[in-house]
Amino acid sequence: MQLVESGGGLVQGGGSLRLSCTASGFSLGDYTIGWFRQAPGKERDWVSCTGISGTEITYYQDSVKGRFTISRDFVQRTVNLQMNNLKPADSAVYYCAASTADGRKRLASEYDDWGRGTQVTVSS
Repeated sequence: MQLVESGGGLVQGGGSLRLSCTASGFSLGDYTIGWFRQAPGKERDWVSCTGISGTEITYYQDSVKGRFTISRDFVQRTVNLQMNNLKPADSAVYYCAASTADGRKRLASEYDDWGRGTQVTVSS
């Protein structure tokens, strides 16, 4: 199983980015997919997750509610994180992760597989 993130980059405050998580070796639809982020010197924080396909329940950290949207693209076979109205505090390496358990999984320990991350930098 392998997860690969893409879509990171440098953006000005107020701008948008869309991150994508692509899987090889398994179907994303069979897993809860979460997005985490880690800024330098800080712990890895949960950002959002979407339940196993069929439930499509989504969850968000309070600081990103109304700005970030997680979604599954069944044609492209990705899980995307649309990030709008970005702030410098959103700057971090963003990781996607897969969990066999369904539901609101906010702990890194609840996830079994991880991508290598993609850098998001928001300038002020």
